Order: sequence, then C-alpha cells, then structure tokens
Amino acid sequence: MTTPEILYSVKAQRGPELRCKGWRQESILRMLENNMENAEKPEELVIYGGIGKAARNWESYHAIVKSLKELEDDETLVVQSGMPVAIFKTHKYAPTVVMATTNIMKADWPTFYDLQDKNLTIYANYTAAPWEYIGTQGVIQGTFETLSAIARLHYNDSLVGKILLTAGAGGMGGNQTRAMTMHGGVAILCDSNIEIIQRRIDKGFIDEV
Repeated sequence: MTTPEILYSVKAQRGPELRCKGWRQESILRMLENNMENAEKPEELVIYGGIGKAARNWESYHAIVKSLKELEDDETLVVQSGMPVAIFKTHKYAPTVVMATTNIMKADWPTFYDLQDKNLTIYANYTAAPWEYIGTQGVIQGTFETLSAIARLHYNDSLVGKILLTAGAGGMGGNQTRAMTMHGGVAILCDSNIEIIQRRIDKGFIDEV
C-alpha cells in the first residue's frame, strides 16, 4: 500500500483548460482547490477554525480529485464526512456532488472526537468541508455588519477612536482587524502563533507586532 502524497500548497486551476469530463465537474474541482489554496494548514487539510477540514485524509482527498475528473455528466459523486463513498448513475440535471458531514449521534464533543480519532468523520465548519471557503473576504462583511450593529446600539453609530480588544489571527478571527479599521477604529488582536500573525501582516491585516 502506497502512502498518499501530502500537498503543502494547492493552487486552484485558472483559465479555460478542462481537466474533467464537463464544466460542472471542473467547477467543483476548482472549488475544492480554491478551498485548499486559502487553507490555514493545507498539509493537514485544515481550512480554517483550527479543525475544519476539506477531506478526511490525503487518501480521500486524492480519491475525490480522481472521482471528479472521471465523473460523467449523468453521474453523482457521494461524499460522506470528507470521504468519497459512491458514484451513482443519475442524469445530467441531477446534483454533481451530494455530501453529508459531521452528522453524528449523539451530537456532543466526546462522540465527535472518538469518531474523528477512528478516522470516521471530520469537522465541517460552515465552508471547509463543503469546499466553499474563499478566505477572509468571505467573512469580513459579516464582521463589519456586526460591528456596525454595536456602533448603532452603544456608540452613537460610530466606532471612530474606539479600541477593539480581541483574539485569533486565523482565517476567521483575522478579519476583525480590517473590519474595525474600516469603521475608523483600532483593533488589538492577540494570538500565540507567530506564523499565523506573519501571514496576516503579509496580507495587510495587521500593521504592528
């Protein structure tokens, strides 16, 4: 049994080249790749939030890619908690991919971690397992609007000159600094991981360390 290749970076396909048997399959493959391109820890398949993953393991990731490339227009790929489990003959108007992730009984953390340790599930988060994460731009609007609501309720509709003390420079939390400065305020953000902090500096979300 060969060890599946670990990818330390993934770049989503650009341009008109078609690698799959149709553009529906190709678009979903590019969603998966873009998901990984924006990942916090691509080598661990972790997209954001510390544990939200795109696939159960590297064997599953490569199997998903292979399945999408071989999928016919009248077939549907079934993914269960980050692992491809079936391809059904359907029709060209049916979904290209259907998936269910982190549906567990009973629904508590000990049960989840037990199943995760047995390689039977992954944590989906909102957009990690569905291959829809587009980076900080996907959550900055919601953070900006949340701060707008705080401004309306407590600060006479303005955060100019106010200071936000918060934590987490990752894929989700790291957008808080930009959202606050968009309001004319200042954000002080705490994080213990210098690599994540540096990533935010490189992208212009943190000014000083």
